[in-house]
Amino acid sequence: MPLTFPIEAISVVQEIGATDTVVSDRPVRSDDLELLGVEKPYLDASGFAGKVGETTLLPNGTNLVIAVGLGEHELTVSEVRQASASLWKAAAKVESLSSTVALVAAETIGAEKALQAVVEGMLLASYRFDEHKGTTEDSTVLKSVVIVAPDGVDATKALARGLSVARAIALARDLVNHPGGSMTAVGMAGEAQKIASETGLEIEIWNRERLQEEKCGGILGVNAGSTEEPRLIRMTYRPSGESRATIHLVGKGITFDTGGLNLKSFEGMETMKIDMGGAAAVIGAMSALSALAPDVTVVGTCCCTDNQPGPNATKPGDVLKIRNGKTVEVLNTDAEGRLVLADGLSIAAEETPDLIVDLATLTGACMVALGNEYAGLMGNDAAAVARVESASSAANEKIWHLPLPKEYRKQLDSPIADLRNIGTGRLGGALTAGLFLKEFVGDMPWVHLDIAGPTTTEETLGESSRGATGFGVRTLLELVVGW
Repeated sequence: MPLTFPIEAISVVQEIGATDTVVSDRPVRSDDLELLGVEKPYLDASGFAGKVGETTLLPNGTNLVIAVGLGEHELTVSEVRQASASLWKAAAKVESLSSTVALVAAETIGAEKALQAVVEGMLLASYRFDEHKGTTEDSTVLKSVVIVAPDGVDATKALARGLSVARAIALARDLVNHPGGSMTAVGMAGEAQKIASETGLEIEIWNRERLQEEKCGGILGVNAGSTEEPRLIRMTYRPSGESRATIHLVGKGITFDTGGLNLKSFEGMETMKIDMGGAAAVIGAMSALSALAPDVTVVGTCCCTDNQPGPNATKPGDVLKIRNGKTVEVLNTDAEGRLVLADGLSIAAEETPDLIVDLATLTGACMVALGNEYAGLMGNDAAAVARVESASSAANEKIWHLPLPKEYRKQLDSPIADLRNIGTGRLGGALTAGLFLKEFVGDMPWVHLDIAGPTTTEETLGESSRGATGFGVRTLLELVVGW
């Protein structure tokens, strides 16, 4: 597992001092620094101001004490995760740690939420992806953590939920961090099959022949230049009791994007192993559903292939026929993600779910507009958009609602097909991409998340480490569990 700190090493008690550990924490708000019992010059020299997630060592005789900042306002769940992640990193070189962060946080966010957040933060802080390194160093010495929680808290449930969510995010990170050469469409299908076997999910995997039978011309058209087989992955979770709703999740799974015959530059191609981040988020979220047990049916569809400039590759000007019967003039083979999603969305719409959500590292234009911390959100239904916005807020995954301007739709008109795969103008590329996808959902409530920016990070901060973030997993889980 990429979570290097095992859940079995965490125990929960209800009293401070119930066990002896090498290191303990002292959670403190930024406006109560005098409670630390040290002079201000010491704090000034250490740089500690009590902001959320800050840590510093305190002098305390023979034992070590780590001050961990909690800010100066009421804590949120995400801030508790950040604080506990920072605490884990500060204590990683010692053998044992006791923490009262959950006890303090329970006052504002509730006992079980606080305990789950602490567990998630610590586990995700331990994430490391070194599978492809010849030699690895274990940077962790920490062998046990004792978490002090309020009396009466269901620790077993909180630990289990924290582990499930952390594993789901770590799985999505792993899938994205793998090189395109090792995480092919077939490889992604294999990982999904393994998850389904472990968690009891239903799964279908469509190979090239099945995709031809199902008339998935978008996926097949993108795959035409590749020597690797395409795959469409369908994972289904069904509740044990009556299902209150059906939600379809659709993920873009371009395992490596060269741009096809519209070849990317070296700089543009360098990070394109991440182009299956949407599918990774869907698989990650699906992996946690059996443990979280929501009372809704969830179908996760991942449209997987690479995009290569082989001798049979789709050419600019070629016309593809999508699953729903619409034809697309491909004028830029580097706008391939929307072509595979068109098939996935068409399949989802046929089954008339209560909501369709797609996730895709779709456009550089969205990153130009929103930077690398925000995902763009578009949708055709106000209530559906509000649900996803609420879920992302609870998950602390930043999104920004962008429009689907009707006046831009004419940019997708084609003289020889039902529509073209890129707009006629140079600007507004994220919006015309959203308008393109809208053509394949019919009347179904639908939300599109362009996650090109936040799928990876260059920083190691809080629960995140450099590389894949697992963005989207928490939003999907909040959406489904909170339906």
